[in-house]
Amino acid sequence: MSKFGSYLKSRQFRNTVLLVISTVIGIVLIAFFSLGYYTRHGSGIPVPQLKGLDVDKAMAALKEQGFNYKIDSVYVPDQTPGTIVEQDPDAGTNVKEGRTIYLTMVTQQAPPVALPDLITEQSIYREAVAMLSNYGLKVGDTIYRSDIARDRVLEVKFNGQVIKPGTKLPKGSRLDLVLGNGEGASEVDIPELINLDLDAAKFSIRGAGLTIGTITYEGSITDSTNVVVVSQSPMRSDSLSQTSIGTRINLTVSQGQKTNEPN
Repeated sequence: MSKFGSYLKSRQFRNTVLLVISTVIGIVLIAFFSLGYYTRHGSGIPVPQLKGLDVDKAMAALKEQGFNYKIDSVYVPDQTPGTIVEQDPDAGTNVKEGRTIYLTMVTQQAPPVALPDLITEQSIYREAVAMLSNYGLKVGDTIYRSDIARDRVLEVKFNGQVIKPGTKLPKGSRLDLVLGNGEGASEVDIPELINLDLDAAKFSIRGAGLTIGTITYEGSITDSTNVVVVSQSPMRSDSLSQTSIGTRINLTVSQGQKTNEPN
């Protein structure tokens, strides 16, 4: 045991330990600097700004700086086809020459989507806008038509033509919606007013949603409380039975016949 202790205190042991430590440090330094040289640590080429460029210009810039590239496509409404919208790595990142840069450009043609059913579901305007947005479609003009339900979707039009649910349309298309105005039917039956007294005729006109127009008195009127309608305009006929709500009905009246009072 005393011999081993003496060896540990000897110059030979100290030299051996120093040699081992020096060898390990040397190996670590060689490996570190070799790896740094191999990977070109701390050096590289900055990736150029490619977002917003046309795809041809982006490819030319990458080729000039020695980069490879791969291109994917995506449809983006209101963006010019062929425009770069994403890049990886980001602009300004230092990378090795020959690195692959991944680009995303706006596709030349919008993918088709199916028109959702807004009619059967009796969708109102706000619901229709949200549903169409989920399908990548947009709302253009709104056209109101007589219907008892306010803002309910009655028809969907594309390029002026009524289209049915399930119709394939380019994503991003603008659709016109025909909506109900909440006022019901726009046309009503023309009442038959001939031989009615004036008060009864006025009541019928208002009850039909029409407007009392000009009242013309014909002949001698001696009792204004007893006049009857002898003609009306417009008049109900075989060819004309309805008119728009609010239409003015002009009347011609004359003296009615007196009724005999009982003795």
